[in-house]
Amino acid sequence: MAIVRLLFFCPDRPGIVASIAQTIFTLGGNIIQSDQHTTDPGGGDFLMRVEFDLSEPIDRAALAAGVDRLSHAFDMRVAVSFAAEKKRAAIFVSRLDHCLVELLWRWKAGDLPMTIPLVVSNHPDLKPVVDGFGIPFVVFPITPDTKREQEEKMLRRLEGKADLIILARYMQILTGAFVAHYPARIINIHHSFLPAFVGGRPYEQAAQRGVKIIGATAHYVTENLDEGPIIEQDVARVSHRDGVPDLIRKGKDIEKAVLARAVRWHLEDRVLVYRNRTVVFA
Repeated sequence: MAIVRLLFFCPDRPGIVASIAQTIFTLGGNIIQSDQHTTDPGGGDFLMRVEFDLSEPIDRAALAAGVDRLSHAFDMRVAVSFAAEKKRAAIFVSRLDHCLVELLWRWKAGDLPMTIPLVVSNHPDLKPVVDGFGIPFVVFPITPDTKREQEEKMLRRLEGKADLIILARYMQILTGAFVAHYPARIINIHHSFLPAFVGGRPYEQAAQRGVKIIGATAHYVTENLDEGPIIEQDVARVSHRDGVPDLIRKGKDIEKAVLARAVRWHLEDRVLVYRNRTVVFA
């Protein structure tokens, strides 16, 4: 059996769930998981994730025709994916290794269903770490004068090899031209509980404000810095006794856990981007 996933949203109206179920039944499928959300029961939008199995070989033409009928009947924006087809995730990193190592260990343990075609960095420091996992490590040194040129080289290297980019503490701001190639397919981990302390040095900002909670945020990257749709967040309590080094140490644990959860949900097609927000069917 093959597992198929549908992720969609459309204007809410009667009959959507019944039509989805009937289409799956007609294809010979069996629903194994279903989650839904309505933004406003009085006339909002309907969002849904459905996972079902089909006998192999899958009649993909029939599946596409069924989804197309649903799309036209209900004005759906719908994505179809297959659980067996692992997404290819390129990881971008600078010098800090905690998020990178967490992702690599979870991938090696089978907890993250993806392939990693390469790791990209603007520094050579973490090459020995990545080499130990048998993954190509590519360095693109970046200065303000060479940023666009290097990004073009990155895009050429990634072409046809990556479905997703994970910024595992990649301490560079990607240009809008680069981001446009991967809409809602670049996941960043920001070391604060957004929208607080955007931009650089958030732990220093947090210490100056005397916060009692620090956090981390995984979000999709857009042209606007740290304003993309949020996928996952978490926090930890701190006190007046914690200086910046303490905040950084405690924050690293939050960062790597939050990023790993967000990546897994994306890989399992559980994240639906909706009006610069996300609905996460986790």
